[in-house]
Amino acid sequence: MTETLDLEREARMTLAALSEPNDIITGTLVGRLGAAATVDLVTTGERLPNGVDPAEGELWRRRLAPRINPDQVERIRADMKRHDLRLLTPDDLDWPGELQQLGASAPLALWLKGDPSLLATPIPSRVTVVGARASTSYGDHVTTELVSGLAAQGRVVVSGGTYGIDGAAHRAATATSPGSTIAVIASGLDRAYPAGHEQLFERIADAGGLIVSELPPGAAPTRWRFQQRNRLLAVLSGATVVVEAGHRSSSLNIASQAHSLGRPVGAVPGPVTSAASAGCHRLIQEGVASLVTDAQDVTDLLDSTSGFSGDRTFAYSPARRFDRAGPGLVL
Repeated sequence: MTETLDLEREARMTLAALSEPNDIITGTLVGRLGAAATVDLVTTGERLPNGVDPAEGELWRRRLAPRINPDQVERIRADMKRHDLRLLTPDDLDWPGELQQLGASAPLALWLKGDPSLLATPIPSRVTVVGARASTSYGDHVTTELVSGLAAQGRVVVSGGTYGIDGAAHRAATATSPGSTIAVIASGLDRAYPAGHEQLFERIADAGGLIVSELPPGAAPTRWRFQQRNRLLAVLSGATVVVEAGHRSSSLNIASQAHSLGRPVGAVPGPVTSAASAGCHRLIQEGVASLVTDAQDVTDLLDSTSGFSGDRTFAYSPARRFDRAGPGLVL
């Protein structure tokens, strides 16, 4: 049994290095056959199981096969030891059960730096706070006030580690209650991005917080990986709050995904003249988000999920987004 688990663990590490986040064919095969058997399918000419389109399956195989390196797992293990990282897979007791909602889009594995127990806290105790990278002084101030109040209540603040609202959320949580924030990033944990937040990430981990990635050490951030990281920000919390967002902000995508998962969404109103708040106003107008003005409003959203069972499956699609061409949400 132990040997089988070790093989599956190594196979998940390999697949995470070979495939991109939210590779539906990889996820489908792993769910049906297991990770080790899926790795074998990459390198052999065996026919893919029914349910996988043959043409797409062959493209999948041709895309992944050239990336296989026999030293891949050993390199990842060495990097993990060098940077004091931990690997989490669905076979571990600490694996967040809410990730099963993503179905075939669930991450193959998670790499962690910091306190893994933060992922074991009840969903209503976690809140995702996101917003514009080019945040205004108003947005930074509101984020600090909101997050400070939530951290003081013992809530765990989840965000994406980028500039703007994300950074303000992590800083406020760490300053208020060390060990009360999780950063979910879109690169390997040995090359945390953005580089300007290197000290912030170190402070988060050293203060009892947690940094999470579904990408192995060595993985570089890309536009696609940032887009796919959004689904983790949406699923790991009991509610999502958007503080500032323009019409094209990726935070709207996070809000849309959280809404599709059945999680409450909040948005902070801003000046009607501010382009940085236009996306928040639209979320409220469309009925996707509740208006949020203080930490108590967020607490009410989180408390409404206290009976959340985590059994609603999310049929994720990269096309699921805030529709920029029309007036409504694509859900």
